[in-house]
Amino acid sequence: MVRTYKFRIEPTKEQREKINETLMYCRWLYNALLEQRITAYKKCGVSLTFYSQKKELPALKKVCEEYKDVHSQVLQNVVERLDKAYQAFFRRLKRGEKAGFPRFKGMNRYHSFTYPQSGFSLEGKYITLSKVGTVRIKLHRQVQGIIKTCTVIAKNGRYYVCLSCEMETKTQSTGKKIGVDLGLQHLAITSDGDFYHIPKYLRKSERQLKKLQRIVSRRKKGSNRRKKAVALLAKKHEYIANQRRNNAHQISRQLVNRYDLIAFEDLKITNMVKNHHLAKSIADAGWNQLVQFTTYKAESAGKRVVLVDPRNTSQQCSSCDEIVKKTLAVRTHRCPSCGFECDRDVNAAKNILKRAVQQLQNVS
Repeated sequence: MVRTYKFRIEPTKEQREKINETLMYCRWLYNALLEQRITAYKKCGVSLTFYSQKKELPALKKVCEEYKDVHSQVLQNVVERLDKAYQAFFRRLKRGEKAGFPRFKGMNRYHSFTYPQSGFSLEGKYITLSKVGTVRIKLHRQVQGIIKTCTVIAKNGRYYVCLSCEMETKTQSTGKKIGVDLGLQHLAITSDGDFYHIPKYLRKSERQLKKLQRIVSRRKKGSNRRKKAVALLAKKHEYIANQRRNNAHQISRQLVNRYDLIAFEDLKITNMVKNHHLAKSIADAGWNQLVQFTTYKAESAGKRVVLVDPRNTSQQCSSCDEIVKKTLAVRTHRCPSCGFECDRDVNAAKNILKRAVQQLQNVS
């Protein structure tokens, strides 16, 4: 399997300038390639491919000598990134979803470049990046596996590298199964009766965010003071996102360490956030992030995550399968048929686990 490690790097002033220049040249190239594709299709009815645009890179370096300061494979990855954007566009069209045509990248919409095969090497506390130099890296954990790609990211005045590594799957069997219900009073409720607290990081930081947003709105557009205010606001949002991410990592690690089979509801969160009464709370909970983190951790441990149909998991009795209608205000499940009584979220988690087991039996 492939695992990605993210580390912070500490480039010098000259190295920061080189990284920012590389990002600028990559962004210009991306926009030029997108314009080329659009023009070729509109005027000649020709759809340019990844390989046809890739072949033009050597000629580009002869005409625009500044591109000689960018590693060749980094430029090739820019072409690949645009091609993936087109493939995703056509895939969404085919599925009947909102298409979202590839867009031109402004200064604040291009933050990374990638060395897909070579051009980088990790040695101790330093990583060498071609055309940038040897940069100090904060290795807060040991890299395992074979490093395949290296992505450099510039975000809110800080710089990071993401190292994608190929590694073998390690099986750690416990023989236990669990169903997990995701909620707004508690982030996760298991079929064993465990409740995981929902921190509500966004709600707790709302007053600070409002203050920072007012400062931004009062600054003159285009001024340096506005840029500084926007940077402070972006850092606060990043801090909240990091808090939420850290919480999801901790819960997902606990679940994967304890259980071999973990079942979640297959929630359509994009549709759920259309409810304006619950949208902020759902976004603050980070349900999808928790499911994603649990899934990749389970794969690395040789375990399994199953997504099941969420229909009537709260209404159905986990003991006798009778439908017991109840509103959101009713927090206890009481079945009049069999007399089973428990917390409604624990009952839902038990139903989720039962459906996951049945789903696996039907597949096998």
